[in-house]
Amino acid sequence: MTQMTLLLGAGLLCVSMVLALSVIGVVTAERRGVARSVAAVQALDSAPSVLKEEIERPFAERVIAPLGGRMVGLGRKMVRADTARKIQYRLNIAGNPPAWDVNRILGLKVIGLALFGGLGFLYILGMGWPFYRVVLATGLVAAFGYVLPNVLLYNAGKKRETLMRNALPDAMDLLTISVEAGLGFDAAVSRVAKNGDGPLNQEFARLLQEMQLGVGRVDAMRAMAERTSLPDLKSFCSAMVQADSLGIPIARVLRIQSGEMRTKRRQRAEEKAQQVPVRIMIPLVLFILPCLFIVILGPAGIQIAETFSSM
Repeated sequence: MTQMTLLLGAGLLCVSMVLALSVIGVVTAERRGVARSVAAVQALDSAPSVLKEEIERPFAERVIAPLGGRMVGLGRKMVRADTARKIQYRLNIAGNPPAWDVNRILGLKVIGLALFGGLGFLYILGMGWPFYRVVLATGLVAAFGYVLPNVLLYNAGKKRETLMRNALPDAMDLLTISVEAGLGFDAAVSRVAKNGDGPLNQEFARLLQEMQLGVGRVDAMRAMAERTSLPDLKSFCSAMVQADSLGIPIARVLRIQSGEMRTKRRQRAEEKAQQVPVRIMIPLVLFILPCLFIVILGPAGIQIAETFSSM
């Protein structure tokens, strides 16, 4: 009995010691965790203001923006020296879309090269092609990703120039009527700029802003001609520059320019109308004529087949 009591007491003593050590360990761990948190808060409070501002910045500004900067630097190393100037020219033609600039285009070119190249390599690798075909196809896909931003930018510029070409004769008529009615050239340009919200109206609004800021009319017209590749608009700017340099009445020049642009628009419409018969030949030959042949010659072919089969 005495031995059982001693063993039970020893066991209870061991259990109590284990529980005590566990409680002390948990409390110590919690205290250590709290101490580390307090130390971190104190270190953050005592840190310089520059470090605090850096930590409080969003993830996009702390990580994505520096990564984009590296992409831009890599893109500038990969392209030729005059590529940035050409991209800026295409941006001017496209109207400088929001959030589009030279650095972003260069960064997108590098990202497109890496993304399309990597995904294309993984996809083509699973097709079981020979290694040289995999390398060749991957290079073509990567090249497509590299030139895709240029294609999108060029397409945006062409769409904008199409809208400007269609609206230019009407804008020239309004400009001519305004000048002939007695308004000054600046006031006539302002009326054209406020007449709508298309790309041509935006160009005239920018022309007016430059003249109001103190830029000469000749310099503003030349800058407007440099921002576009539209021949009609370039011709208008050149005519206005010559008229201002030679002292020719602006109303007469505008009347001549308006007539020429309306004639060119009518000629473009006639040209497109003459292209319709040629373009309609493809769907006519491939889709309409085969259906007519089936409807007309189908019953006759069936009867001929039945006649020969019964012989």
